[in-house]
Amino acid sequence: MKLLLTSGGVTNPSIRDALVDLLGKPIEESTAVCIPTAMYGHPMVGPGTRAWQFISGSSENPMIDLGWKSVGVLELTALPSIDEERWVPLVREADALLVAGGDVLYLSHWMRESGLVDLLPSLRETVWVGLSAGSMVMTPYVGEDFIQWRPPTGDETTLGLVDFSICPHLAADGMPGNSMAEAQDWAAGVPNTAYAMDDQTAITVVDGDVAFVSEGHWKQLRT
Repeated sequence: MKLLLTSGGVTNPSIRDALVDLLGKPIEESTAVCIPTAMYGHPMVGPGTRAWQFISGSSENPMIDLGWKSVGVLELTALPSIDEERWVPLVREADALLVAGGDVLYLSHWMRESGLVDLLPSLRETVWVGLSAGSMVMTPYVGEDFIQWRPPTGDETTLGLVDFSICPHLAADGMPGNSMAEAQDWAAGVPNTAYAMDDQTAITVVDGDVAFVSEGHWKQLRT
Protein backbone atom coordinates (compact mmCIF):
# COMPACT_ATOMS: atom_id res chain seq x y z
CA MET A 1 0.00 0.00 0.00
CA LYS A 2 1.16 3.52 -0.80
CA LEU A 3 0.58 6.13 1.91
CA LEU A 4 -0.19 9.83 1.67
CA LEU A 5 -0.41 10.96 5.28
CA THR A 6 -1.81 14.47 5.57
CA SER A 7 -2.66 16.76 8.43
CA GLY A 8 -5.41 18.73 6.72
CA GLY A 9 -6.15 16.94 3.44
CA VAL A 10 -4.98 17.71 -0.09
CA THR A 11 -4.62 21.39 0.68
CA ASN A 12 -2.16 22.63 -1.94
CA PRO A 13 -0.78 21.86 -5.43
CA SER A 14 2.31 20.07 -4.08
CA ILE A 15 0.25 17.56 -2.11
CA ARG A 16 -2.10 17.11 -5.05
CA ASP A 17 0.85 16.43 -7.35
CA ALA A 18 2.16 13.86 -4.86
CA LEU A 19 -1.24 12.15 -4.88
CA VAL A 20 -1.24 11.97 -8.68
CA ASP A 21 2.27 10.51 -8.63
CA LEU A 22 1.16 7.83 -6.17
CA LEU A 23 -1.93 7.02 -8.22
CA GLY A 24 0.08 6.81 -11.43
CA LYS A 25 -2.73 8.52 -13.34
CA PRO A 26 -4.91 11.64 -13.11
CA ILE A 27 -7.39 11.95 -10.26
CA GLU A 28 -10.15 12.29 -12.86
CA GLU A 29 -9.39 8.74 -14.03
CA SER A 30 -9.18 7.29 -10.52
CA THR A 31 -11.80 5.79 -8.22
CA ALA A 32 -11.95 6.36 -4.49
CA VAL A 33 -13.72 5.07 -1.41
CA CYS A 34 -14.12 7.34 1.61
CA ILE A 35 -14.04 6.04 5.18
CA PRO A 36 -15.68 8.44 7.69
CA THR A 37 -15.54 6.06 10.68
CA ALA A 38 -13.00 7.94 12.84
CA MET A 39 -15.32 10.93 13.01
CA TYR A 40 -17.95 9.12 15.07
CA GLY A 41 -15.54 8.47 17.93
CA HIS A 42 -14.48 12.08 18.45
CA PRO A 43 -16.76 14.50 20.34
CA MET A 44 -15.82 17.48 18.17
CA VAL A 45 -16.42 16.05 14.70
CA GLY A 46 -19.20 13.50 14.70
CA PRO A 47 -21.70 12.12 14.27
CA GLY A 48 -23.84 14.71 12.52
CA THR A 49 -23.13 17.65 10.26
CA ARG A 50 -19.36 17.36 9.98
CA ALA A 51 -19.53 13.69 9.01
CA TRP A 52 -21.95 14.60 6.24
CA GLN A 53 -19.71 17.45 5.12
CA PHE A 54 -16.78 15.05 4.77
CA ILE A 55 -18.75 12.45 2.83
CA SER A 56 -20.33 15.05 0.56
CA GLY A 57 -17.05 16.80 -0.18
CA SER A 58 -18.14 20.07 1.38
CA SER A 59 -15.79 20.09 4.36
CA GLU A 60 -12.81 22.42 4.81
CA ASN A 61 -10.43 19.48 4.22
CA PRO A 62 -10.05 18.80 0.47
CA MET A 63 -10.23 15.05 -0.20
CA ILE A 64 -13.58 13.99 -1.59
CA ASP A 65 -13.97 17.03 -3.82
CA LEU A 66 -10.82 16.61 -5.92
CA GLY A 67 -12.58 15.48 -9.10
CA TRP A 68 -12.49 11.70 -8.71
CA LYS A 69 -14.01 9.52 -11.39
CA SER A 70 -16.21 8.07 -8.65
CA VAL A 71 -16.37 8.05 -4.85
CA GLY A 72 -18.02 5.42 -2.66
CA VAL A 73 -18.55 5.24 1.11
CA LEU A 74 -17.27 2.46 3.36
CA GLU A 75 -18.51 2.56 6.95
CA LEU A 76 -16.34 0.20 8.98
CA THR A 77 -18.77 -0.17 11.87
CA ALA A 78 -21.28 -1.78 9.47
CA LEU A 79 -18.91 -4.34 7.96
CA PRO A 80 -19.06 -7.04 10.68
CA SER A 81 -22.78 -7.37 9.98
CA ILE A 82 -22.51 -7.94 6.20
CA ASP A 83 -20.81 -10.54 4.04
CA GLU A 84 -17.26 -9.82 2.88
CA GLU A 85 -18.36 -10.39 -0.70
CA ARG A 86 -20.35 -7.18 -0.47
CA TRP A 87 -17.46 -4.89 0.47
CA VAL A 88 -14.07 -6.51 -0.17
CA PRO A 89 -14.35 -6.15 -3.99
CA LEU A 90 -15.21 -2.46 -3.51
CA VAL A 91 -11.97 -1.92 -1.60
CA ARG A 92 -9.84 -4.01 -3.97
CA GLU A 93 -11.09 -2.12 -7.02
CA ALA A 94 -10.56 1.38 -5.59
CA ASP A 95 -7.48 3.36 -6.54
CA ALA A 96 -7.57 5.30 -3.27
CA LEU A 97 -9.00 5.07 0.23
CA LEU A 98 -9.81 8.50 1.66
CA VAL A 99 -9.77 8.22 5.43
CA ALA A 100 -11.29 10.95 7.60
CA GLY A 101 -9.91 12.37 10.81
CA GLY A 102 -11.51 12.03 14.21
CA ASP A 103 -10.52 9.60 16.94
CA VAL A 104 -7.52 7.48 16.05
CA LEU A 105 -8.19 4.62 18.50
CA TYR A 106 -11.81 4.40 17.35
CA LEU A 107 -10.58 4.08 13.77
CA SER A 108 -7.91 1.54 14.71
CA HIS A 109 -10.44 -0.55 16.64
CA TRP A 110 -12.90 -0.69 13.77
CA MET A 111 -10.23 -1.37 11.18
CA ARG A 112 -9.45 -4.52 13.17
CA GLU A 113 -13.05 -5.45 13.96
CA SER A 114 -14.16 -5.00 10.35
CA GLY A 115 -11.31 -7.01 8.86
CA LEU A 116 -10.03 -4.08 6.79
CA VAL A 117 -6.62 -4.22 8.44
CA ASP A 118 -6.19 -7.83 7.27
CA LEU A 119 -6.84 -6.73 3.70
CA LEU A 120 -4.19 -3.98 3.63
CA PRO A 121 -1.12 -6.12 2.82
CA SER A 122 -2.73 -7.25 -0.43
CA LEU A 123 -3.50 -3.69 -1.59
CA ARG A 124 -0.05 -2.98 -2.96
CA GLU A 125 -1.09 -0.35 -5.53
CA THR A 126 -3.85 1.29 -3.51
CA VAL A 127 -3.19 4.78 -2.12
CA TRP A 128 -4.19 5.39 1.49
CA VAL A 129 -4.95 9.10 1.83
CA GLY A 130 -5.16 9.88 5.53
CA LEU A 131 -6.49 13.03 7.15
CA SER A 132 -5.24 13.68 10.71
CA ALA A 133 -6.36 10.54 12.63
CA GLY A 134 -6.62 8.80 9.28
CA SER A 135 -2.86 9.34 9.02
CA MET A 136 -1.99 8.76 12.67
CA VAL A 137 -3.63 5.32 12.67
CA MET A 138 -0.71 4.06 10.56
CA THR A 139 1.82 5.00 13.25
CA PRO A 140 2.99 2.87 16.20
CA TYR A 141 2.05 5.37 18.93
CA VAL A 142 -0.22 8.42 19.16
CA GLY A 143 0.26 9.59 22.73
CA GLU A 144 -2.21 10.42 25.48
CA ASP A 145 -2.92 13.90 24.09
CA PHE A 146 -4.73 12.43 21.08
CA ILE A 147 -6.86 9.81 22.84
CA GLN A 148 -10.54 10.71 23.17
CA TRP A 149 -12.02 7.19 23.13
CA ARG A 150 -10.77 3.86 24.40
CA PRO A 151 -11.85 0.46 23.08
CA PRO A 152 -13.62 -2.02 25.36
CA THR A 153 -10.52 -4.22 25.26
CA GLY A 154 -8.33 -1.44 26.62
CA ASP A 155 -5.99 -1.83 23.66
CA GLU A 156 -4.39 1.55 22.94
CA THR A 157 -2.11 0.43 20.12
CA THR A 158 -2.41 1.70 16.57
CA LEU A 159 -1.38 -0.18 13.44
CA GLY A 160 2.36 0.53 13.34
CA LEU A 161 2.65 0.31 9.55
CA VAL A 162 5.20 3.14 9.72
CA ASP A 163 7.88 3.58 12.39
CA PHE A 164 7.24 7.23 13.26
CA SER A 165 4.54 9.21 15.04
CA ILE A 166 2.76 12.37 13.87
CA CYS A 167 1.50 15.48 15.65
CA PRO A 168 -0.86 17.06 13.09
CA HIS A 169 -2.30 20.58 12.83
CA LEU A 170 0.85 22.42 13.84
CA ALA A 171 -0.10 26.10 14.08
CA ALA A 172 1.44 29.41 15.04
CA ASP A 173 1.01 30.45 18.65
CA GLY A 174 -2.48 31.76 19.26
CA MET A 175 -3.93 30.07 16.16
CA PRO A 176 -6.27 27.05 16.18
CA GLY A 177 -4.32 23.82 16.23
CA ASN A 178 -1.30 22.55 18.13
CA SER A 179 1.46 25.00 19.05
CA MET A 180 5.10 24.01 18.74
CA ALA A 181 5.35 23.98 22.53
CA GLU A 182 2.43 21.55 22.75
CA ALA A 183 3.97 19.40 20.02
CA GLN A 184 7.29 19.29 21.87
CA ASP A 185 5.54 18.27 25.11
CA TRP A 186 3.75 15.51 23.18
CA ALA A 187 6.99 14.31 21.57
CA ALA A 188 8.67 13.99 24.96
CA GLY A 189 6.36 11.09 25.71
CA VAL A 190 6.69 9.35 22.36
CA PRO A 191 9.11 6.38 22.27
CA ASN A 192 9.98 6.61 18.58
CA THR A 193 10.74 9.10 15.79
CA ALA A 194 8.19 11.90 15.88
CA TYR A 195 7.22 14.74 13.55
CA ALA A 196 5.00 17.78 13.88
CA MET A 197 3.41 19.11 10.70
CA ASP A 198 0.92 21.74 9.69
CA ASP A 199 -2.07 21.44 7.38
CA GLN A 200 0.00 22.38 4.34
CA THR A 201 2.24 19.34 4.80
CA ALA A 202 1.99 15.63 4.00
CA ILE A 203 4.22 12.56 4.23
CA THR A 204 4.47 9.95 1.50
CA VAL A 205 5.56 6.39 2.24
CA VAL A 206 6.26 3.96 -0.61
CA ASP A 207 8.08 0.67 -0.02
CA GLY A 208 9.48 2.08 3.21
CA ASP A 209 10.79 5.30 1.65
CA VAL A 210 9.56 8.35 3.55
CA ALA A 211 9.37 11.82 2.00
CA PHE A 212 7.86 15.14 3.05
CA VAL A 213 5.71 17.25 0.73
CA SER A 214 5.12 20.72 2.09
CA GLU A 215 4.16 24.26 1.28
CA GLY A 216 4.09 24.97 5.00
CA HIS A 217 6.02 23.86 8.05
CA TRP A 218 7.09 20.61 9.67
CA LYS A 219 9.74 19.61 12.16
CA GLN A 220 11.30 16.41 13.41
CA LEU A 221 10.93 16.49 17.20
CA ARG A 222 12.40 13.12 18.14
CA THR A 223 14.81 10.76 16.39
